[in-house]
Amino acid sequence: METFIEILKSLLFGIVEGITEWLPISSTGHMILLEEFVSLKVSPEFWDVFLVVIQLGAILAVVLMFWNKLWPFSVKEGKLTSSRETWSMWLKILIACVPAAIVGLLFDDFLEEHLMNYLVVAIMLILFGIGFIFIENINKKKSVKINSLSEITYTTALLIGIFQLIAAIFPGTSRSGATILGALLLGVSRTVAAEFTFFLAVPVMFGASLLKIVKFGFAFTSFEILILLVGMISAFVVSLLSIRFLMNFVKKHDFKGFGYYRIILGVLVILYFLLFA
Repeated sequence: METFIEILKSLLFGIVEGITEWLPISSTGHMILLEEFVSLKVSPEFWDVFLVVIQLGAILAVVLMFWNKLWPFSVKEGKLTSSRETWSMWLKILIACVPAAIVGLLFDDFLEEHLMNYLVVAIMLILFGIGFIFIENINKKKSVKINSLSEITYTTALLIGIFQLIAAIFPGTSRSGATILGALLLGVSRTVAAEFTFFLAVPVMFGASLLKIVKFGFAFTSFEILILLVGMISAFVVSLLSIRFLMNFVKKHDFKGFGYYRIILGVLVILYFLLFA
């Protein structure tokens, strides 16, 4: 019975991950709150691994949904060909990932020890919530400069990567939130900003998961493997729905609603920990 309850908890965490990883509302903030009410009976070391590894399920959803745009090879008239445009996009993705990758490799333990706390998460939720509202108000008076992935230059990709770096340093920023906000500032359309954010997640989150697993040492029990699989699968299924929702949403709406949500959540996080924790 106890094992079944832990499996249900893992399922719940996977569902929350699948929703919050792709919407610009901070998966970290939601996980911190959820953990206050639903806690897995695992070691602190495994918990750190669990939070990162279930993201693999979310990543697989991106790979599946955007396979035609991500996979550079195709067979035409019996011959294997590759798309120069797709290779160019991948180079831009890797360039954008460089800042966060360097900081993650060098300062991962330090950042987790000193900045992974509710106050930092809440402040970043609020600040970037305000940022979304502010940028969307500005964008009403500006014309969109970039309407397709191919129009993103290498310089623009690097600048978006610097915004992603903010998310790597300050939990609660939201990786998708930071990159989308940065892209909007640079004149990228909402649809293209969302797509490029999804693609950026592939190497970043694969790398983060691998780093955590290597640090943990691959020494998983059968119970821990089951917990990971349940979390990953649920994150995968829910991510498919979340990504589809966001892509349809941004075609008709702006991101201000997410901004207001972030501000409210940030305030609730602060109030909860001040009053009850």
